[in-house]
Formats: sequence, structure tokens, C-alpha cells
Amino acid sequence: MTDNQEQVKKKSGWKKIRNSILFILLLGLVLFVGIRYYYPYGEGVKSGQLNFVVYKGIVFKTYEGKLIQSGFKSSQVGGIQSNEFTFSIADKEIAEKLMLSGGKMVDLHYKEYFGVLPWRGYSRYVVDAIVNISEDEPQTNPIEELPPPPVTEM
Repeated sequence: MTDNQEQVKKKSGWKKIRNSILFILLLGLVLFVGIRYYYPYGEGVKSGQLNFVVYKGIVFKTYEGKLIQSGFKSSQVGGIQSNEFTFSIADKEIAEKLMLSGGKMVDLHYKEYFGVLPWRGYSRYVVDAIVNISEDEPQTNPIEELPPPPVTEM
């Protein structure tokens, strides 16, 4: 074997290793992007009073909404905050139905993703179906309906 043939074999061996490493890196990148942005991490149904649905965005116009759930939660110790569910909407027809249902009690099916894509919306939670829209008024807090206690003088 001549020196020239040995150099060609060494170069072709290095090219195979380099191409294998590049292929593995590219495959890893594709898997990462696919799982992070397209694989639903979770899905479920949220219920509450529909606060609003808007169509907004600068470059990518998306439908965004907010649902007020019953009960309270606190992000700080001793604080009270209403339980809100902010979401994006995948389908124009679903968004239009929800736009006409502001203030009503709704049950929405959603999917949760690890990451946010600008053309899908501003939220990791993407509503993909309406389970139920209730025509009834939301229930009020029973404590608010109680009459005030009688005042007794001493």
C-alpha cells in the first residue's frame, strides 16, 4: 500500500466518524424540538366562568382567553388571588364560539405543552375543544346571600 492510499483510508475513516456524530446531534435536536414543542405533556378539562377571548398579536395573530375558576389560590403566604386559567385557542371556530360566550360557565378541553410556539399562542395551554357551555348564571358565593346578623343593643 502506498502512502497516498493510507491517507485516503484515514480521511474516509474520519469522515465516517464525523458524519455519524453529526447525524446523532441532528437526531437529538429533532427529538428535543419535537418533544419540547409538539408533544403534549398533559391534557384535561378546566371549568369556570369565561372572562374573555381576544384575537391579538404583532407578527402572529392568535386567539387568547382567560377562564376564572371557582375558589381561590395564593401565590404568597397569607395572600388571596382568584384562580385564573390563561390559554390559547387552536381553532378559529372554537374561538368564535367562545367569543360569543363571555361570562358563561364553560368546560374546555386543553393540551399542555413544554414550550410555547409564537404561531400557536402565548400560553403553554392550548384549548382544542369545547366540552360544555352552560346557559345558567354562575353560582354566587352562599356567604354573600346570608342576611346580616341582627344588631342587639346592650
